[in-house]
Amino acid sequence: MRCPPNPKKQRTGKQAAGVKSAVRASSNTSPEHALALAARVLEAEAQAITSLVSRLDAPFLRALDLLVGCRGRVVVTGMGKSGIIGKKISATLASTGTPALFLHPAEGIHGDLGMVSASDVVIGLSNSGETEELVKILPMIKRLKSPLICLTGNVSSTLAKYSDVVINVAVAEEAGPLAVVPTSSTTAAMAMGDALAVARAASVTSNAGLSSNQIAGTGAVIRLAAGRLLLNSTVNSEPGA
Repeated sequence: MRCPPNPKKQRTGKQAAGVKSAVRASSNTSPEHALALAARVLEAEAQAITSLVSRLDAPFLRALDLLVGCRGRVVVTGMGKSGIIGKKISATLASTGTPALFLHPAEGIHGDLGMVSASDVVIGLSNSGETEELVKILPMIKRLKSPLICLTGNVSSTLAKYSDVVINVAVAEEAGPLAVVPTSSTTAAMAMGDALAVARAASVTSNAGLSSNQIAGTGAVIRLAAGRLLLNSTVNSEPGA
């Protein structure tokens, strides 16, 4: 015998269908709407980067001093979207002559902090500054006596309190209609990381910290021209290189 349909389930299904219809009806999927939304996203992210210029002050210079004086490696760490940005910053540092690696905070909890030493400088990324996995490794980083630089949108956070240098990368809003997905905040963090990496490379080369051979070995030629640092990818075509 077939059981009679459950009225409650039927009502739930009808309600769900009604919600979907309402969403479809209320959403404007015209090309004009899509382009306007895309423009707002780019404007919001551009504003997020522009707002960082006024924050290139004492904390930025202290962070730069730590990076220039680093005798070990720069260890970049972050979780989620911040972790993805951290990997990019680590790669940018490495490609401009700074030994760097990315440390996943969750893996750090389970033993990977063993790769960090007192001669290293750590850069921690978290917009909230309260990311659980990252917060858990902060006391251990302190015990290792590794200098800690943080890029955060919350200068009163746990991450900021543990840090030797706090760089404020807060943004007015995330891009997009929901304003919750990390967009402007991750763009701002990545841009500030690029600024640190390029400024560090310029400082080291201007102080003759890298020879021309060492620079070429990084896969990039770094030179100052008209006050701007130009990074040009090169391939060493010499025989036996």
